[in-house]
Amino acid sequence: MVSLAGNGILALLKIVAGLVAGSLAVVGDGIDSSTDVVISLVTLAAAAVIAKPSDREHPYGHARAETTATTILAFIIFFAGAQLFLSTIHTLRSGEARQLPSTLALWATIASIMGKILLAWTQFSAGKRCSSSMLVANGKNMRNDVIMSAGVLFGLTLATIFRAPIIDSIMAIAVSFWVMKSAIGVFREATEEIMDGMADPGLYRSVFEAVRSISGAGNPHRARVRRLSSLYDIDLDIEVDGNTTVNEAHEIAQSVERAIKQRIENVYDIVVHVEPAGRGEHEEQYGLKEGQLEGDTQEK
Repeated sequence: MVSLAGNGILALLKIVAGLVAGSLAVVGDGIDSSTDVVISLVTLAAAAVIAKPSDREHPYGHARAETTATTILAFIIFFAGAQLFLSTIHTLRSGEARQLPSTLALWATIASIMGKILLAWTQFSAGKRCSSSMLVANGKNMRNDVIMSAGVLFGLTLATIFRAPIIDSIMAIAVSFWVMKSAIGVFREATEEIMDGMADPGLYRSVFEAVRSISGAGNPHRARVRRLSSLYDIDLDIEVDGNTTVNEAHEIAQSVERAIKQRIENVYDIVVHVEPAGRGEHEEQYGLKEGQLEGDTQEK
């Protein structure tokens, strides 16, 4: 809600000021803030879906709604950047005489920088507190907006000093590329999660460390950690003495689960598969074992 209100005010301020002052770069900055308004609306909608409990159709819960929303946001951000680029190129090719932007554009950009710094801080702090990749991504977008607005301010200053309105158009093009680059980064992160890409190697190390801490558990392998928004779903195999009873093996597996939860926060579910010692290595789908993490010195 803070992001929605703040960006709504900044978008209106910059678009109006940019049109009145005759600055394409400031108008482009305002368009970028208007996409942030859409981002906030999508974020609110996704939050409502995420809050739903698991059900028959969604046994893993609804956390991936956040990842889906983040992907949508990436396309919105990219479209805004591409639109600004095309409109600026059209203006340059038309050969229309440009007027030097007025000082109103400078003051609007300064206000934008101050407002975006505050908004970026609120999004980052809330995102880290809630372990929300969607809010953190929004915070990164706000941080990029600060840098982008600073670039616009620099371009306006140069245009005023050298009496060269074309500098404003050049800065608008630079802003458009920055926006599209930011969108691609957000999309790549979201896609990695959708495809269950490898989570933080530190998580795997914590899993292996937890297994080593439990007497009777050994050779953790076929470990897989997948993200469900801010939660983690963990699968792994361990080996126990082949003469261990089912009850004893179950207690060892339960102890491994508790040890993992002590080391890793926001665990959604853990599945520990028990195998007799020396017979755990067989043909199965890929999973990690100790020595396969980046930076490990053990044999891969």
